[in-house]
Amino acid sequence: MTQVLNQISPLEQARMARQVRMADADQQLSPEDQATLKRVLEEKYEYVVNDMFPKSNAKKKVFDEAPEIKKPDTSWYHPVMENFTDTRKVKNAGTVLLTAAEERALFLQFNYCRYKVCKLRDKIGNKPIKAKQARELLEWFNKAEAYRDQIAQTNLALVLAMAKRTRMSDVDFGDLISEGNMALLRAIDKFDVARGFKFSTYACRAILKAFSRVGVKQSRYRQLVPTDFDPKLERSNYMELKRDEHKADCVDEVSQIFTDNRADLTAIEQEVIEHRFALGEKRKADPDAKPMTLEQVGRIIGVTKERVRQIQNKALDKIKVSLERGFLS
Repeated sequence: MTQVLNQISPLEQARMARQVRMADADQQLSPEDQATLKRVLEEKYEYVVNDMFPKSNAKKKVFDEAPEIKKPDTSWYHPVMENFTDTRKVKNAGTVLLTAAEERALFLQFNYCRYKVCKLRDKIGNKPIKAKQARELLEWFNKAEAYRDQIAQTNLALVLAMAKRTRMSDVDFGDLISEGNMALLRAIDKFDVARGFKFSTYACRAILKAFSRVGVKQSRYRQLVPTDFDPKLERSNYMELKRDEHKADCVDEVSQIFTDNRADLTAIEQEVIEHRFALGEKRKADPDAKPMTLEQVGRIIGVTKERVRQIQNKALDKIKVSLERGFLS
C-alpha cells in the first residue's frame, strides 16, 4: 500500500484523504452542497482580521447591534452593457447609499462569516467531517457570499461611473465593465474597514488599476498583432454615437443643475455663468444667444475680466461637485 501511495502525486493523495473525511457528511448533503463543501475545504480562503472577532460577544456585536441595512435594487443594471444607462435613471432606481456606520457593519458581518469558516476549517483539520460540522460550515460560507453579493450590488454604479470616465477607445466597453466588476470583488475581499476609509475610495483605485492593466494588455496585443486597414473590417460608429448621446445627456444635466441652482450658486455667480455660456434666462430669451467673453461679462457686471474668471471658476467647481454627487448617487 505504501508503494502505491508513493506513486500518487501529493495533490491526488490530499484529494483522496479529503474524500474519505467527507464520507460521513456526504450522506446528508445534496450534490450541490457536497460540491460547495469540497471547494471550501480545498481552495484558499481568507478574511480581513479584526480584533473584535475572537471575543465571546463578537457575534452579538456584529449582527444584533448592527443597523438595519437596505438591500439595493439592481434592476437597472444590464449584464451585457450594450446601452449606456442614464445616470438619472440609476439614481432613481433604488441605488442604496450606505452611511459610514452601515458600511462598517456590512463589512464586519462579511468578514466575520469568513472568519468563522476559516476557524471551522482549522478545527476540522485532518479529522473526518461530521454532518453537523458540514452544515455549519456551509451556513457561514453561504452567509459570507450573500454579504459579498450585497456589497458588490451596492457599488455596481461605481464601476459604471468609473468606466464612463475612463473612455478607452481601444477597449470594448463591455470588457471594461467586466474587468471593473472583477476588481470590485477583489477590493471587497481585501478591504479593511477598521482603517477608517470609505470603501468607494479604496475601490476606485483598484478599479482604475484594473482598467490600466487592460489598456496595457490591449496595447501590447496590438503591437504583436498589427493589422492593415481593411474597409470590410472597419468598426461601426455605434460606440461613437453612444458617446455623443452620453455627452449630450451630461450637457443637459449641467443645464438642469444651473436652472434649479442645485449647486447653490450666488446671484453674481449665476449671472456670470449665464452670460459666459448662454444658459438660463439668456437662452430662453434668445435660443441663438452666443457665449460672451470674460471682458464682455466684466463690462456688464462692472468688474475686471480677471475677477470674472475667478467667479466663473468658483461657480464651475460648485457645478462639478453637484454633477459628481449625482453621478455616484
